[in-house]
Amino acid sequence: MKVFCILSDERAAQLKSPAIFSSVLKRQGIKGTYVPFMVKPQDLGQAIQSLRILHVAGANITVPYKEATIPYLDVLSEGANIIGAVNTIVRDGDRLKGYNTNAIGIMDALSEAAFEVEGKRALVFGSGGAARAVVFILNWLRASKIYVSGRNSDQARSISTTFSGEVLELSSLPGRSLPVDIVVNATSVSSSEESPEMAEVVRHLEVTDCRLVFDLNYGRRVNFWQEMAEGKGIHFMDGLSALAFQARRTFALWTGLQVPPEEFIRALKETGT
Repeated sequence: MKVFCILSDERAAQLKSPAIFSSVLKRQGIKGTYVPFMVKPQDLGQAIQSLRILHVAGANITVPYKEATIPYLDVLSEGANIIGAVNTIVRDGDRLKGYNTNAIGIMDALSEAAFEVEGKRALVFGSGGAARAVVFILNWLRASKIYVSGRNSDQARSISTTFSGEVLELSSLPGRSLPVDIVVNATSVSSSEESPEMAEVVRHLEVTDCRLVFDLNYGRRVNFWQEMAEGKGIHFMDGLSALAFQARRTFALWTGLQVPPEEFIRALKETGT
């Protein structure tokens, strides 16, 4: 019996990953289980160490620990090292290797949505690990301009510097006209209850020529990113397809099996989403 898990804070109980991976493990005939673990920030190092002690076969890392996990790992993949954030851990004996499948999952989701990034202008909200993955892949796909705006200005500036973007202060956005082709939300908030301040910024956002609003979150009953997109006649996409694609990449790292993405989409639908 193989054990896989995902580490997060109190949001661990709300994640779709356990249902998705459990379903795919079963259909692939692998005897295994996938469980969520809620970890306090001060306990993160011990939680990572427990992966070795308990012989956990693989782990996912999600908000808010994608960057904080790195010091506790033995080695990073090239992509994880460049991005500076980890969402997948593979255990090889007592060695733990960190990967980032977020970026490639986002690329696959954009491809499925038939959005061609090359030559396009992007506005990315966020300053954490997810934002780093988004800006990295947009830069790699040759976006012509990438604006980054986050609640942590120093971190947003670091992302912009690393991946040739331009930082914009959140306070400067309301009422400002920005000619961008895509808006990506890589923050953890999508509803007014989560952040009234961010909701207010988005409601007054002016994005000319925009073709796609891409929210990496999913499952929000009320979503101000979706409301903004629909109010302006812009196509909206949430993070479920990106989740399915990155899960496929993670599953291959853990098991060596190349499972068709349709299997993960099917598993998502079975969760009732």
